Amino acid sequence: MTTVTTQQRSSQEQPDRAAGPARRGPRHGRRPELAAFLRSRRARVTPADVGMAPGFRRRTPGLRREEVAQLSGVGVTWYTWLEQGRPINASPQVLDAVARTLRLDPPEREHLYHLAEVAYIPGRQSGTAEVGEEIQGIIDALDPRPAAVYNARYDILATNPAYLDLFGVPAMTESGIRNVLWALFTASDQDCPVVHRSQELPLMVATLRSGYGRHAGEPAWERFVDDLSAASAYFARLWRSGDVTPPGPRVKTFRHWAASSEIRMTSVSLSVNGMPECRIVVYTPADEASGQQLAALRAHRRETGRARGTSKDPAP
Repeated sequence: MTTVTTQQRSSQEQPDRAAGPARRGPRHGRRPELAAFLRSRRARVTPADVGMAPGFRRRTPGLRREEVAQLSGVGVTWYTWLEQGRPINASPQVLDAVARTLRLDPPEREHLYHLAEVAYIPGRQSGTAEVGEEIQGIIDALDPRPAAVYNARYDILATNPAYLDLFGVPAMTESGIRNVLWALFTASDQDCPVVHRSQELPLMVATLRSGYGRHAGEPAWERFVDDLSAASAYFARLWRSGDVTPPGPRVKTFRHWAASSEIRMTSVSLSVNGMPECRIVVYTPADEASGQQLAALRAHRRETGRARGTSKDPAP
């Protein structure tokens, strides 16, 4: 077992002297919840889980504080104060080490970051590129209502056929980029399915920025913003505005060459358990006429499939 020296601790990991044992006063903010969370996670990890002998006279159900500190490469005093909910500084690197020691899954790791009031840096799990059969089954069952799964960057992780009826623009099918923002901003005015672009696209960019705050500096996000800014001057201008808004329900108006009139749809976002920052977006006709137009698109899709000799829906 390696002993951690003082030189191994970074300045970010040093306790705030003002928060030392002599400090008194009520705890506030997220720190009490952070303390309770760390204690509960520590209690469920046994010495055997981390390759340690159980030893004798062990009263703690899980790891001891000093064991967590040593396995994480931090000072015992620092970790003790962190678990006591004291206002000390924590770097992402140290939180990652603690998360590994406590065997936190991705949602728990994100929760740890938020409680410690440190900007969350997702791991590879946050870049989920596909959904499981259960989620895809839910999306398919929602047909004839258009539905899709987006992540915070508006990457399209899953769709049903009705969604493709509504959003099947050439920019999505030809570019190979499964991202609704890329499709809408690079489509021509004639091909873009969204009617009120000056109203809808600024809201979508503001929603994108609300997710960007958790990923600023990450190569994939920075590259996406840079590439779309280069491809669309309109996106670049909206991005520079700095507007931020969370996802929310609203009525959107669509057009389609196979529909005889505009289609008004109410969009609703639903969170997905086990997929942080992802959401199911479902579109419901806002009026009877829109429902009829949506049915016309579905009929057109089936007729096209029969003409091609296949009933398989086109891929995005």
